[in-house]
Amino acid sequence: MKRLKKTPIQIYLEPEQEKIITLLSKASGKSKAAIIRSCISKFIDRLPLEKDPALGIMNLGSSGKQDIAKKHDDYLVSYEK
Repeated sequence: MKRLKKTPIQIYLEPEQEKIITLLSKASGKSKAAIIRSCISKFIDRLPLEKDPALGIMNLGSSGKQDIAKKHDDYLVSYEK
């Protein structure tokens, strides 16, 4: 994952969650924050595709052309002219 500026956020953990994160942190040598970020990333990676917010942008710029996938380079060149 590309390194972006991190945004601080405050959360409240259940005591058992905090114990497990502390154990994972000590065992792996990673910070608690790194463990939590890793868990969030794994959760997001496992979301079903239909719940992916990026899919909401598909078909926003419909051109009506049926061969975009095949001739996309030709269309891009003609657009630059």
